[in-house]
Parts: sequence; structure tokens; C-alpha cells
Amino acid sequence: MTIGIDLRAIGQGKYSGVEEYALNLLDALFAIDSKNKYLLFSSGQKISSRYLEFSQRAKEKNSNIDFCHCSFPNRVLNTSFKLFSWPKIDKIMGVADVVFEPNINLLPSSGAKKVVTFHDLSFEKYSVFFSSKQIFWHNFVNPEKLAKEADFIIAVSESTKNDLMEIYGIPAKNIKVIYSGVSQESRIKNQESRIIQDIKTKYGLPEKYILYLGTLEPRKNIIGLIKAYELFRSKFMIHNSCFIITKLVIAGSKGWLYEDIFHAAKKSPFKEDIIFTGFIADEDKPYLYNLASLFVYPSFYEGFGFPPLEAMASGVAVITSDCSSFPEVAGDSAMMVNPYNSGQLAWSMGEILSDKNLREKMIKKGLACAEKFSWEKCARETLELFEKVNRK
Repeated sequence: MTIGIDLRAIGQGKYSGVEEYALNLLDALFAIDSKNKYLLFSSGQKISSRYLEFSQRAKEKNSNIDFCHCSFPNRVLNTSFKLFSWPKIDKIMGVADVVFEPNINLLPSSGAKKVVTFHDLSFEKYSVFFSSKQIFWHNFVNPEKLAKEADFIIAVSESTKNDLMEIYGIPAKNIKVIYSGVSQESRIKNQESRIIQDIKTKYGLPEKYILYLGTLEPRKNIIGLIKAYELFRSKFMIHNSCFIITKLVIAGSKGWLYEDIFHAAKKSPFKEDIIFTGFIADEDKPYLYNLASLFVYPSFYEGFGFPPLEAMASGVAVITSDCSSFPEVAGDSAMMVNPYNSGQLAWSMGEILSDKNLREKMIKKGLACAEKFSWEKCARETLELFEKVNRK
């Protein structure tokens, strides 16, 4: 079997959950499959460093992989895909039995079976959290049409599967839920004091902090987190001296519509104790998790949500939202809160940080939960699906 894979989710270097999914899944897939042939397609005039590292790694370890890069600008190529359904992908990279898109995108072919991963339908359910540019892109791509044309859809959670069925009317038999994994790097707990001090200096980390790690955008509810932190500081820290040095670290790259987040922090009476680190290198993430007293991820909606599981795998107690995929993925291993209720989130912060037994119990359950999600398992189930689709 020859499998064509669209690598454009990696090539643009956006450091998103989609890119995380594609990189880790393909690394795991190539590690277990030396039998099938893979044709990997990318495009654009610029290629990200992560893509270059990935391609070099793949070339060194696998002889059953061919790379095809089209240097046309992505805008030109996507416009041609949209208006003319040309060029056909199998004319560019070679004939494939199955074409796999790790994320929704335009990719016409002459007849190969197509498998597409849908991470979420946030653009349908929460369009208010998206910029006009993002809304235009989704209208241009037309995810509903892509979903209905696909031979099979991978949904990263039951929550996403249900959304596909309810919003687009996709039959359940055409959707396979395959959970993503947790990066192995998240499990590393290197306590070397020099490295820890270097990380603290690099990102300006305080001695004790509550951590958020993810993209800075409205859907992640970071303004709600800042409000909850203010309540936590004003109500809990006054009565308990152990909270005096607990600060809020907001880590991650700027997404879209991020300006209001910085404005909310600047207006906060505790603005001196709200720290923005900016982009976090992959190799540094485990240290930020491990050094945190608590991890909080109050997103309004996620198809899967990597950061809470990464935090659990690193041995940190987690608070996250009680909606979308979080109850399904995290279960009772995290403390669930209503993302619209800042008071409840503030109370939860106080409960966990003031109760050592509760915190240790959550850490233990979180570690067990994270062990259920592996990229090898994700890769094996994905490969089984490719084989099933090819036989149809």
C-alpha cells in the first residue's frame, strides 16, 4: 500500500495542537511501519525548522519514505485547488492508494481514498473567538464539504465525533475515534539543579506559580483565568500565608485576537505577579510543568486538548473545564470547573494549593490517566484504518 500524507500542517511552523499531532503521529507511524510506502507532500516558499528536523529524522531512519515539496506559494496553490481542483496531488507526488490529511485542507486527487483528521469544530460552534481572516479561511476550505467527501474521518475524541454527526450529519460508521498521545518528553522529570536554574532565568519564572501553557487566543479563556487569579489572590491569599508568593505564569505564543488578554493583565491589581513568558521551546516544556504548583487550562472548547494531559504526565495537579472533550479525556483525574465561572475556578485553585493530600491524590490519578494515551497506540490504530480504507 502507498500512503500519501499532506505535511503542510507541519511546514508552516505554527506550533499548534495540529502540528503537535502531525509530528508525533508520523514519528510513531514510521517507527512501526516499514512495509508500506509513504509519499509526503509539502508546499510553500518557506519551510519551518520543525519540518526540516522532522524530514531529516525520517530520511535517516526510513527507506520507505519519499518527500515531495512544491515551491509554489500556498495561497496560489490553494486557490488553484479551490477553483480548478488542480493540480491533482497524485500528479505531484506520485500515485497513492490512500491520502491522509492530518488536518482539514484542500488536496484534490484523481481517485485515491481519502482519510481526514478533524480535531474540532470550534470554527462552527464558537466563530466569535476567531478573527475575520480565520473565518475566511474556513469558509474557503469548506470543512463540511471535505467531511462529506472523505472516505473516512478520524475524530480525536467522542466529543468531536458527536459534533461531526450533529452539525454536518456525517454517519457514525464513517468516523473513527482515535485518541492522540502524550509526548514522551512530558514524562521526563530531570531535576538537575543547573538546568532548572537556567530555565527559571530564561523565562523569568518565580519560585511558586500557577501555570497556563497554550496559545494566547480568546477560546482558551485566559481573561477568565486572570479574573479567577485576582479572586484567588484577594480572597484566599489574605487568609493563608502559604499563598503569598504564588504567581500566575501564562506561557505560550500569541494566537489571534490576543490583545485583550494583555490589556486585562495590565489592568489587574496583581499585574506585577502575572508573567507572560512568550514562546516555549519543546525541550523546555517539561520543566515549566514540573516546576509549577498547579496547572490550569480553562478553555471554552477543545477537540482533545494536549496541555492538561502533558501536565498530568509531568506530575502536576490539573484544573480544566467541564465541557467539550475534557470530561472524556481527563475524567476525574483533573478538577473540573465551569469555564464561565471565575469564582469556581478561584475556589478550586485555593482548594488544591491548600490541601496537600488532595494535590497528591490528583497527581497520582493524573499520572495514571496520562499513561492511557500513547502515540504508538494512536499510530497503530491509524495504520489499521488506512488498511481498512484501502480494502474497501
